[in-house]
Amino acid sequence: MPTPKNYRINFTPSLLMSLVFIITIFFSLSLAQAQEGKLVITGSSTMAPLLLEIGKRFEAVHPDTRIDVQTGGSSRGIVDTVKGLADIGMASRALKTQEDHLFGSMVARDGIGIILHTANPIPELSNSQIQAIYTGKITNWQQVGGPDASITVVNKAQGRSTLDIFLEYFQLTNRDIRAHVVIGDNEQGIKTVAGNPYAIGYVSIGTAQYNVSHGLPIRLLPLQQIPASIDTVRTGLFPLSRPLTLVTNSQPTGLTKTFIEFAQSPQVHDLILQQYFVPLQN
Repeated sequence: MPTPKNYRINFTPSLLMSLVFIITIFFSLSLAQAQEGKLVITGSSTMAPLLLEIGKRFEAVHPDTRIDVQTGGSSRGIVDTVKGLADIGMASRALKTQEDHLFGSMVARDGIGIILHTANPIPELSNSQIQAIYTGKITNWQQVGGPDASITVVNKAQGRSTLDIFLEYFQLTNRDIRAHVVIGDNEQGIKTVAGNPYAIGYVSIGTAQYNVSHGLPIRLLPLQQIPASIDTVRTGLFPLSRPLTLVTNSQPTGLTKTFIEFAQSPQVHDLILQQYFVPLQN
């Protein structure tokens, strides 16, 4: 039987440099591939316009990545994330105690404000008056110093975090509400009030201010004599505010982590301000 031959490789400096180069290229390609792909983000209609813009900017930096943003309410974002139908859920609220198995990453803050048509002269409503309007105890604007006209109550559909926060703040249940119109997203609520001088609704302050700046005939009422604005939300004075949260099944990793860190960074503060939300203080 022939004796096995021993082969020896001489690791010359040039060969070592070539190996290092090959290994470097391999890991660079692996890292690049890890940052490629598609992220599906679903949930809050309040957050969707902002995430669409952040997604476009992220795609410009990462041209091999696609960000798919779908609305449907905060509840959808939570459910889709739990079921694995979405990589990231959008929830325009903090996570609840029963959702502590999920991981939340705040990207901005927003408030919820009461809106009227600009033709409605009512300057302010107290918390008790708002409660009475939404429970059907006050049905005419004349009862709160306004014109002799029936009040059209606009409420949010179930599954919307804006509804949950409104009910909690005013110590109501959805069964207490006597609504004439039930809407889904903020834009529907704003268009409903903009088209009816005697309607009342409640929506994202950021979305309302954005639409006011684009000429829609609505205005935000103060709450507890505090103006509803991005400034009072920023300073913490406004009593009805909330975090805008990106939700994942666990602590983010890979492309998901890269995107969330981008959404929390100063690189998108201008986009957050354009939507009249409050950026994180980095």
